[in-house]
Amino acid sequence: MANKRQSTKRATQALKRQDRNSTLKSATKTAVKKAVEAVQTKDLGKAKEAYSLAIKALSKAASKGTIPKARASRKISRLTLLAKKILPDALPIHTGAVKAASTAKAAKAAQAGKSASAKK
Repeated sequence: MANKRQSTKRATQALKRQDRNSTLKSATKTAVKKAVEAVQTKDLGKAKEAYSLAIKALSKAASKGTIPKARASRKISRLTLLAKKILPDALPIHTGAVKAASTAKAAKAAQAGKSASAKK
């Protein structure tokens, strides 16, 4: 058992984190399983909803540090590939939003460079 007050507190905090992490991991696993089942049953409405909930659960678990970000990304990627393979019309394509955001950043950086050179 802990001998000092700080080590007692740390032990208590560790138990709280362990409980929170196990709950979040369990919810994430359940969401992913439901999404896979919904996609495999080829029910479009149910699959869309379950897919979005699974993505949200994985992202939240990764942001909280419950699971590593790379694992969450891998699971999201594999779930997306499965969904697109079985139900190609179920998921919207978001490549335009990513491309627009990157071009906006590039334009902003270019303008910042121009203003910096104009000040000199």
